[in-house]
Amino acid sequence: MTARTATVVGAAGFVGARLVTRLTADGWDVWAPSKGDPDLLTRDLGTVFYCAGLTADYDRRPFDTVEAHATLVSRLIEAGRFERLVYCSSTRLYDGQRKDLVHEAEPLVFDPADPRRVYDLSKALGENLTLARSGGRGAVARLSNVYDWADGAPGFLSEWLIQARSTRDLALDSSPNIARDYIHLDDTVAALIAIAERGEGVYNVAAGRLTTNAEIARCFEARGFWVKFARDASPPPPPNASVERLAGLGVAARPVEDVIAAYLEGLSA
Repeated sequence: MTARTATVVGAAGFVGARLVTRLTADGWDVWAPSKGDPDLLTRDLGTVFYCAGLTADYDRRPFDTVEAHATLVSRLIEAGRFERLVYCSSTRLYDGQRKDLVHEAEPLVFDPADPRRVYDLSKALGENLTLARSGGRGAVARLSNVYDWADGAPGFLSEWLIQARSTRDLALDSSPNIARDYIHLDDTVAALIAIAERGEGVYNVAAGRLTTNAEIARCFEARGFWVKFARDASPPPPPNASVERLAGLGVAARPVEDVIAAYLEGLSA
């Protein structure tokens, strides 16, 4: 049986690196081009997983953000040397909504005069190019808050989990009232592969429910950890992303409390 071919753009990143590991283990022939590799526009790419992007420092590097989120994928689509394209976007694109629940077909709302919207607008352009200019070969994955506990994993929850390896006294620079939709990295990778194999259009890659820091803290406290928050802010929660379409592909994220419980119990073993 001939191995399926995959190209992972952004393979050195958080999601891309785990995706390369999973695809290789599943028998795919994986190419992980380095940043700026000119062969990306000249060789046959098979299924492209576009995981390149900036998250934490997008406001400080707006032009690099546009390059990563829109310009490079534009060149890749124009070259046309791929069979399928899965573009990794973000559920942050829903942040302008004033609804409790949002679906993939929801019109997006942006203020183009807000300099911090460069992230959202560039991701939206990448989505548009993928969906409208790829000849029906593209799909979009809007990733929620992805977490893991591997060294260097980004994000508040990841840092919290990593810290738990070295101490049971956890002082966190956040508020117990903040709520997010968390999805583990391995569930995210499974969703991306399912979208590549049988998906069309846009998918929310999320758990489909918001979990507060206080609820997560109770998972830690039940296992002998002490958790203290430095802040008490109560910002409005983000919209909840529907996961109906993702469930239609047979993919469901594990509840964050269950994943954390198993991880913490492993630390104590």
